[in-house]
This record gives sequence, C-alpha cells and structure tokens, in this order.
Amino acid sequence: MVELASPTDAGPRGLASLRRTMALYQSHGAQLGWLLLPVEQSVEIWTSSGESQRQPGATHLDGGSLFPGLQLDLADIWQT
Repeated sequence: MVELASPTDAGPRGLASLRRTMALYQSHGAQLGWLLLPVEQSVEIWTSSGESQRQPGATHLDGGSLFPGLQLDLADIWQT
C-alpha cells in the first residue's frame, strides 16, 4: 500500500496521524507499505515485521520479493 502525505499533513500531528494509518494497515495484514513524504523527499518503508525504516533522498522504490516487478519512480512526485 502507498500513502502520500499532502501539504496539509505537514507537522508532527499530521505525520503521527499518517503513521497511525500505516500501523492500522499493518494490523489488517498489509505486508508492505510506503509512506511518501514529498516535503522531505523521503520514504518510510513499513514491513510485515511491524517496523518502519526511513529512507531520505529516495529516488525510486522496488516491491522486492513480495511484489516482483513493482517499481515506483519518485522523481515526478518529488517535483510537485
């Protein structure tokens, strides 16, 4: 699943809300989630292990072994 932060999500309260949403998706069985943060040009990658990892300056994402062939180029997203 992919969640894209909007300008109205800026700030600690908005980010906390998005993280709660990501945790909810995980609790319902999502095995991979990408929280895209355009203002920071970073991504939080949420996995089925319940952990998240932040990747600042990410330029693309890959679905890995869960979703072979799934790739997301972030250049256009970061430009908006």
